[in-house]
Amino acid sequence: MARNGVQFEDVQRAVDALLQRGETPSVQKVREVLGTGSFTTISDHLREWRQQREENRATPHPQAIPEALQSLMGELWHKAEEAASEGLAHYRHEADRRVEVAQQASAESQRLAEHAAQREAALAEHLAQVQASLDERSQRLAKAEAERDALQSRLAEAEHQHQRLTAQLAQLQQQRDRQAEAHREALEAQAERHREALQQEEQRHEAAEARLMGLLDAARQERQTADKQHAERQTQLEARLEARDQQLQEQRTALAEQERRQREASLQRQQAQDALSDARQRSDALASQLSSREQALEESRQRLAEVEARLSRASLPPFTY
Repeated sequence: MARNGVQFEDVQRAVDALLQRGETPSVQKVREVLGTGSFTTISDHLREWRQQREENRATPHPQAIPEALQSLMGELWHKAEEAASEGLAHYRHEADRRVEVAQQASAESQRLAEHAAQREAALAEHLAQVQASLDERSQRLAKAEAERDALQSRLAEAEHQHQRLTAQLAQLQQQRDRQAEAHREALEAQAERHREALQQEEQRHEAAEARLMGLLDAARQERQTADKQHAERQTQLEARLEARDQQLQEQRTALAEQERRQREASLQRQQAQDALSDARQRSDALASQLSSREQALEESRQRLAEVEARLSRASLPPFTY
């Protein structure tokens, strides 16, 4: 069934234009004249036009013959009968032979016409299938291009995330370096204060011992009193040493806390590095997918170009009447 786009009258006008130019009507030429229409629709209309032309050929066109012409034809016919009476059998035989040859030629022409029409219809159907295949390939190509754009967008987002993680890693490294430097300086200052305190304590201890020996040498009679004072001073010294040991323990606790913070900073830096490695792997995977999609897209374009080249080389056989 013909489609609604191109009507039979359009095809008939195109055929008339081709016949006026002395060209043989075909599906391709009619479509070039119309500038639109599917090959199947044009082929159906062109077949209908041929059928109508054959029917018109078989139908005689009655015309009125003037009386003078009828009289002249009667006289000529009478003379022809008289002149051909002797060789009538020969002419009849020759006429029958020519009629038979003409009928054979007409049958052969009809067969060739039907064969050409079938070829045109098959070619039109093939071209329609090729057109549908081209439309499908165009849709697949558009879909592949959309997927490629989506992959490029995801790749750009992954690259942005990679840059952000790199900046965070640099900040964490700078923070770790500052914390390590501050921790080292605090340890050095604490150690220096501890050395100074020990030195001062040793000096006070030596001074106490010197004063104690002097008191023993000067007042042996007050030994009990001196021993008691010495015991009291010794107790005070031990208390001070115990307080100093407690202060040292507090300093060690602070040092352990500082080391724990440094370990936590190292753990955060390792986690950031792991996240950066994962982002790089995802970025490489996306780049690989994009390369595969672009390769598939290029192959689709090459196949489409080959189909278009075959269509441009395809031509219909000339049909003569």
